[in-house]
Parts: sequence; structure tokens; C-alpha cells
Amino acid sequence: MEKKMKKKKFKLIDAILATVCITLVAESVAPTAAIGNSQYFWWILLIVAFCLPYGLITAELGSTFRSEGGMYDWVKKAFGKKWAARVAWNYWINFPLWIASLAVAVTDVLAGIFGIELSIVWLLVLQLGYTWLVSFLGTQRISDSKWLVNIGTFFKIIFMVGLGLLGIYVFLVTGQSANPIQSVTDLLPSMDLAGLSFISVIIFNFLGFEVVATYTDDMENPKKEIPKALIIGGALMALFYILPATGINIAMTTEQAEVAGITDSFAILLMQLGMNADLVRIIVIIVGLMFIYTMIANIVSWSFGVNSVAKYSADDGGLPKIFSKTNKEGVPYMASIMNGVVASVVVILGVILGVVSEEASNLFWTFFSFSLVTLLISYIPLFPAFLKLRKTDKTKRAYKVPGNKFMLNVITWVPFVLLIAGVIFTLFIDFTWPSIQANLPVIIGVIISFIIEEILVSRVKKEG
Repeated sequence: MEKKMKKKKFKLIDAILATVCITLVAESVAPTAAIGNSQYFWWILLIVAFCLPYGLITAELGSTFRSEGGMYDWVKKAFGKKWAARVAWNYWINFPLWIASLAVAVTDVLAGIFGIELSIVWLLVLQLGYTWLVSFLGTQRISDSKWLVNIGTFFKIIFMVGLGLLGIYVFLVTGQSANPIQSVTDLLPSMDLAGLSFISVIIFNFLGFEVVATYTDDMENPKKEIPKALIIGGALMALFYILPATGINIAMTTEQAEVAGITDSFAILLMQLGMNADLVRIIVIIVGLMFIYTMIANIVSWSFGVNSVAKYSADDGGLPKIFSKTNKEGVPYMASIMNGVVASVVVILGVILGVVSEEASNLFWTFFSFSLVTLLISYIPLFPAFLKLRKTDKTKRAYKVPGNKFMLNVITWVPFVLLIAGVIFTLFIDFTWPSIQANLPVIIGVIISFIIEEILVSRVKKEG
């Protein structure tokens, strides 16, 4: 009798670690810290108004409708193939743009920690090397790559919690902070339109819970494990964001935080404690290399979820058929290859335009903002889809969001409005011409993306 191979299982601890790794995006900590002391107001508000409803909704949908299509299938069940195709396009296109932005960030970190200026050739080699490494790793099942994701999560926890605790220790020892809190009003946000642009940055830090729902086929008991993983992982994630942002705020001003980051904050704080400069440099190099590793693990942890959505859409005619192709493990490998192709084109374009290492942060934010907007757009139909499915689909819920009709409407429409506000204020910031002009590449990119999306959607056949 032929012996069957035992399939690897994705346990609860793996799902919790994956939740933290997916939602904990280290490269967005510095821009969050750039908000200043009012970031605590925004964190508290958006944890209650967005993160909690989002986590509860994805827990119900993910544990009830088991599918590697994740958010695509949920929107399809609620509103049909065309809306699902829109979700799939925005959800997918953000990913290669994100890969490209992180490829730029990798070279920026390397240049910073080693104190070198990378030539155009080395920029291309390193950025394309990163792009195709994560694209190759994305062709494997998450259960086969969980060691990489888990190590990445531990690295994030070590240097992000370490930065927060180091900053607090420096403040207790020296009594100095680059952003001192003089009064309660320092914790309140500025009452202008530009302040609302912070919404999208913090919302981005929460996104990714639904990716864990695509791991259902690799779990032993997904109906119980998914809600637990999302709730526990979400609580840990919020803590791990606030700590390092606090450390950066103690180390540098909000203006410095816009262009600097985690490694610079470590160097400043360690020097304030009087540590030897050579030892500080060694620590900064170690932290920088850990940071780069997490940028690899983070993309890998997202890959299977994003590629599965692309595959499901291609099967329905929303995306080109090339995204449907899977390998013998059932992984949509061509979607991952397409990620690499698009990201490579973006990276090469950036280098050809003459962007060298000292300007890498500007290029990073152009790519990242484009990626951020398309990602936020993809989530907008998720919330009304939850409400629609609660009314029309009587499938027994393994986990059910508690609350009456009023509460269900609140947790649906408040995050919905916040997502729309995040998109608008990321694109137009304060609606002045200088800010619109500065953001014109992103605005044009989003318009082109919308046109491509609608062309693809027009090809989708309506259900009978």
C-alpha cells in the first residue's frame, strides 16, 4: 500500500506569528513617528474605529467561508464577479509596487549602515536581486516558508521593542526628548486637512488580517484558530507599533523622522548613553541587516494571500489567465512571477530616471504612496460585503461578530468612511496646488490603474 505523505500543518502559534509579521510593517514606523506626539491620539482612535471592527469582520468571514481566495470570494459572494475583479486588481497591483518600494528601501538601508554610496549598477543588482528573491519565495506554500516568516517576526519584535525600550530608558536617564510633551494639547492632532493624511499611514499598519484567512487549508482547526490568531496577533501588533514610534520620537524631531528611520534612531539613542562609536556602528549594522531580513519575510508572508486572490480572479476572467497557473503544490506561481516582472520594470524605471542612493527615500515614498492608495481602495468593498452576507447568506457562523443591528452598521460604515478618507487625503493631502503638484506622479498612476481596472472588469461575464 502506497504511503501518503503527511501534510505540514500551520498551527495556532504560526498563525499568530504570521498575523504579527503580516501586519507589523517595520518600514512604516518612522513615518508614523513623524506624526509627532499626536500619534497616540490617532492610534487610540483608529484601534477602536478601524482595527477592532476590521479584525472582528475578517474573523467571522475567514472562519465561515474557508477559501484561499479570501477577500475576493467574500466580495464575490456579496456583490458578484465584477466587484470582486475590482478588488482583485487593486489588491494585486499594490503588491509589486510595494515590492519595488522595499527594494529601494533595502539599498537605502545598506548605504546608510555601511556609509557608502551605491553606484547605479549596484542599485540595479541589489534591487532586482531582492525583487526576484521574494518573488521566488512566493512560489512556495506558506507552511513550507513558515520558518522564514517566524524568524522575521522575532527579528521585528527584537529591534522594534528594543528601540522603544531603549528610547524610554534614555528619557528616564537623561530627561531629554526630541519631542517633549508640554501639555495635554500636544497629544491632540492639528485641526487642519493635512493632519487627516495621517489616517492612511496608520490604517496601512493594521491591514493584512484577511491574509491569515487564506491559510485555512494548512490549519488543523481554522474555525477556532483564525479568530484567536487575529485577536491575539492584533493586540500584539498594536503594542509593537507604539513602542518603536515612541523610541523614534524621543530620539529625533518629527522633521528628522520623515527622512530618517529605525537605524538612525538606534545610533542617536546609543550615542546619548555615551556608548563607544565603534560599538554603536556594529549594533546599527546588525539592526540594519535584521531590518532587511524582515522586509523579505514580510513580502513572503503576504505573497500567498495576494497571489491566491489573483488566481481566483483569473479563474473568473477578472485578471489575465496567466495568473491561474499553479505548481504541483497548488501555489499560483505565475502570479508571483508577474509580481517580479512588474516590480522589476518599476525598479529599472526608477534607476533610469537617475535616482541615486541619496534620493532613494523620495523614490520609496512615491512607490509606497501609490501602493498604499491601491491597497486601501481594495478594502473598501469588504465592509459592506460583510453586512450584505450577514443578511443574505445563512451559512452557520463558526465565529459571529456580537452586537445588534445598530452595532453591525457602526462597525461596517465607520471603517468604510475611514478608508475613503485615507485614499482622498493620501492623494490630495491638504488640497493646495503645491501638495497636489508634488503628488502628481501618484495621482496619475492611480488614474492609469483605474482605467486598466475598468478595462479588465468589462471583460468579466455577469452571472446568469
